[in-house]
Amino acid sequence: MISRLTGSIVHVDPKYIVVDVQGVGYKVATTVDIMTKLNKEQGPVTLWTYLAVRETALDLYGFLSLSELSFFELLITISGIGPKTALGILNSASVEALETAVQTGDTSHIVKVSGIGKKVAEKIVLELKDKVEKVTHTPEAKTAMRGEADALEALKSLGYTQNEARDALKELPKTITKTNEKIKEALKILGK
Repeated sequence: MISRLTGSIVHVDPKYIVVDVQGVGYKVATTVDIMTKLNKEQGPVTLWTYLAVRETALDLYGFLSLSELSFFELLITISGIGPKTALGILNSASVEALETAVQTGDTSHIVKVSGIGKKVAEKIVLELKDKVEKVTHTPEAKTAMRGEADALEALKSLGYTQNEARDALKELPKTITKTNEKIKEALKILGK
């Protein structure tokens, strides 16, 4: 099993990257966020990988941290969730946001993934609730998740793509907690 790769990126595609490891190019599917981070890297990169074995293919999925890989592996233990769907879920939000969503029962990030409806999102939350690291169950945590989802929707309604809106919201300082302030600051970032 291939569990880690270190090499240089020789190709970036919208759905995968090719990592050259001593003359061998490995095609690795990964999230948009990881591709963006890796595209800015100079020199060798290291990816933690998951090898999905099927009858017709061997597919590699790559992550920058063990926590991302671990969450991916948790997702694919759920019946009906394959590696591509799990990667789609990780594309919708950060691992920390997804863990908080699972612990607070918030399915808003998960239902945004193509092919996942409310029932499947609820199933994911239910099955992962005891498996993910415990996070605070405070009302503030739930309010923060709802505020981020509302800000994301507002930015999308203003014509920004989900990725543009999510990237702008990630750049905001953690001290900004009110939804309207998040939207204002994100618009400043998107206007640059």
